[in-house]
Amino acid sequence: MATRVAVSDGGNKKTSRVRVAVRLRPYMNKEDEKSEGPCVRGLDSQNLEIINWRNATETVKYHFDVFHGEQTTQQEVFLSSVKPILPHIFNGQNASVFAYGPTGAGKTHTMLGSSEQPGVIPRAVREVFKLVKAKDASDGWDYSIGMSYLEIYNEKVLDLLSPNSQDLPIREDKDKNILIPGLTHMNISKFADFDKHFVPATLNRTTASTKLNQRSSRSHAILLIKVVRTQQQLPHRQQTGKLYLVDLAGSEDNRRTGNQGIRLKESGAINLSLFTLSKVVDSLNSGTSVRVPYRDSKLTRLLQDSLGGSAHSVMITNIAPEYKYYFDTFSALNFAAKSKLIVNKPFTRETVAVVPVKRSREERETGGSGTEPQKKKHKEEKKSEHDASPSTRNHSSSDQSLMDRLIALEKRTMSSQDKERLAMLKEIKELKEKQRELESKAMLFSQLAGEKSITGQEPDFENKTTALRRKQSDATKPNKQQAVVQPLQVSQRQPLQQLLVVKKQSVCIKKKEETYSDLIESPGGKENNTKSAWESQLDQSMVDQSKQKILQILNTGCLKELKSLQQIGDKKAKLILGWREIHGHFAKVEDLIQVEGMTEKRFSSFMKANIVSAMGK
Repeated sequence: MATRVAVSDGGNKKTSRVRVAVRLRPYMNKEDEKSEGPCVRGLDSQNLEIINWRNATETVKYHFDVFHGEQTTQQEVFLSSVKPILPHIFNGQNASVFAYGPTGAGKTHTMLGSSEQPGVIPRAVREVFKLVKAKDASDGWDYSIGMSYLEIYNEKVLDLLSPNSQDLPIREDKDKNILIPGLTHMNISKFADFDKHFVPATLNRTTASTKLNQRSSRSHAILLIKVVRTQQQLPHRQQTGKLYLVDLAGSEDNRRTGNQGIRLKESGAINLSLFTLSKVVDSLNSGTSVRVPYRDSKLTRLLQDSLGGSAHSVMITNIAPEYKYYFDTFSALNFAAKSKLIVNKPFTRETVAVVPVKRSREERETGGSGTEPQKKKHKEEKKSEHDASPSTRNHSSSDQSLMDRLIALEKRTMSSQDKERLAMLKEIKELKEKQRELESKAMLFSQLAGEKSITGQEPDFENKTTALRRKQSDATKPNKQQAVVQPLQVSQRQPLQQLLVVKKQSVCIKKKEETYSDLIESPGGKENNTKSAWESQLDQSMVDQSKQKILQILNTGCLKELKSLQQIGDKKAKLILGWREIHGHFAKVEDLIQVEGMTEKRFSSFMKANIVSAMGK
């Protein structure tokens, strides 16, 4: 059994502010038509200023965590802004890096780069493999790395590692983690494996040419690197860290980009998602308990962990120096200034293997709640104390105290740390051994008490008991003589008669058991007890074979294969994929009832339709 444990650093609930870096790209081709020079310039490694559009003689100054000027290299951007957060993913925490800015400001160059100047993504992945290699083999941990790559195009989540996939749903599990059922996840063991999958997947990303950018990204791209480390020895702790590398599409002014038709629709979807992202930042900075609109956009839904969530986040804001980008640059700087006020709360995601402690049926009943079972329990205890001998009372009281201690220790075990858990498990084992000893002693005492009662009795067929008397009613007189039942007379054939009686009694019991077994339902429920009328008319081997095929499709089938089943549409197939992503494979076909919207009646109709269809083929 595994339980999810949230462990914060240092024992206290730490917070981490979103780090904001601003990168100014150099001039493209020539200066502006008016030869007015740049509209923004850097002052030092953290400060910059931009001309005030209301008064050209004034400037507006901004302060950020890092400012990268026009001459800053890709290596310097990575070392100062991205590399410091990578070690957190090896402690079971999440990290996020995303590039923001207007179209044509250099976001894709910052994240992807080129073969001569690799960007943040290839450098970060190479650094992850370098950190894994640097880990000492004797530290007692095993590491595994996997990758997923997706894009958000026109508010549709598309898998770049599987180009033929359709719009994927976004789900949230019971631990508030965002996941995408059906998204391809590939295990990689070296950087060459990553490069082999990443480069072709990047070519699948949607791009197009506009007036401002020859190769403009028409979608938001998100690369997920998942690092899982597992403890080699007991209790086999497992920590999972995720690194999100996000290349956002740029906001666009359609009056200057000249977008029409499909390009205009794409631009509207991009601007709408970025506007929702701005509303999320405003809600997080408002300081009041207002609703944060994460669900208003697919982008903000996936960035929920990065903004106000549990990740160490870095935002690289790309800006352009030309005057034609002035208002885009001005709004990007304002957005970056608001984003650096967001506070995240990172914590360690850890899975710990817990040794299950088996409890008897009586223990589970005593542990349950409810007033009626407790009253019944108290009555039984009083009755047993009244009838039991002093020796058995002592054993029962000590046995009850042991049971209370065992239950309390089990509750503490589920919420304690590793060392305390091991110590308490040892104590539970010792208490159970003592309990067994006390139970054996109690059995001996009960046997001795039974022998004494047998030896103290009169001969078998001498009945010295008082005559049976009926209860006196109000109408009867107290001095009226009651009927007396005489003791049985024993003859020499008594053993033979006794044998015959016993034989008849066994036949009677057998018939009663048969009648009761017909009335009582089987543990599996009504469906296991009696077959449906249509199912009883079919060959059982064919029915079992059809059920096995349906179970195989439910466990391994993709979205298209699930939709090939009778009465399973697009929505129901996605729900099945989501259930399978969270809970794992279906143990039997009847587990399909646990999927949302699948009632017993619908399940029966589903089974009938699929089995009859399979046998008709």
